[in-house]
Amino acid sequence: MDFSDRLLDAGSAIWDAQKEHPFVVELAEGSLDEAAFRHWVKQDYRYLLDYARVFALAGTKADDEETARRLIGTAHATLADEMDLHRSFAADYGLSPADLESVEKAPTCAAYTDFLVRTAHEGSIAEVVAAVYPCGQGYLDVADHMASLAAEEHRYTPFIEKYTSDEFRETVGWMRELVDRYGETYPGERDAMRAAFLRSARLEHAFWEMCYTEEEWSV
Repeated sequence: MDFSDRLLDAGSAIWDAQKEHPFVVELAEGSLDEAAFRHWVKQDYRYLLDYARVFALAGTKADDEETARRLIGTAHATLADEMDLHRSFAADYGLSPADLESVEKAPTCAAYTDFLVRTAHEGSIAEVVAAVYPCGQGYLDVADHMASLAAEEHRYTPFIEKYTSDEFRETVGWMRELVDRYGETYPGERDAMRAAFLRSARLEHAFWEMCYTEEEWSV
């Protein structure tokens, strides 16, 4: 069994919980409250800024030129393409680029990005790759699940289409290959990779909950 499959088996209960979360189910049906989706747009925009930084930092730790190029290229693509998509979503819901830039991270978003950035600074390349893998594979699997639930096109269809696109699948496949390669090359890193993977997977589930409840700081 590939190491990525072992990680997914270890996180299977978290994956099931994500697919069953009301944010995911209601988005698939088109019935999700606009305020919850708007909260996702704002918080995920802030998340992506740090997600890009993590890939850039990972590129400095890569042990071959091609991997370094792809990691840094993914950081650029996140900033240039995926954040443009979020700005487009934002405009549809009455949010300007200035609104997005002024958003304060909610507690769960801050916890997730703090973990990723700290791992990128302090962890090995293998650990960093395992930490970002749940975001890519999780969104693909959840979006595939959404697509199976969606009976017709609706206002959230562009979200589902983005995260089930061929381009996104290719990126996730590459991330999976990295996890397998580093898990094979550095067997001593597997426990740390597994711990990082599970922490991020739990935070992915918490992110859906954060958006659904429109979590903010209490004081």
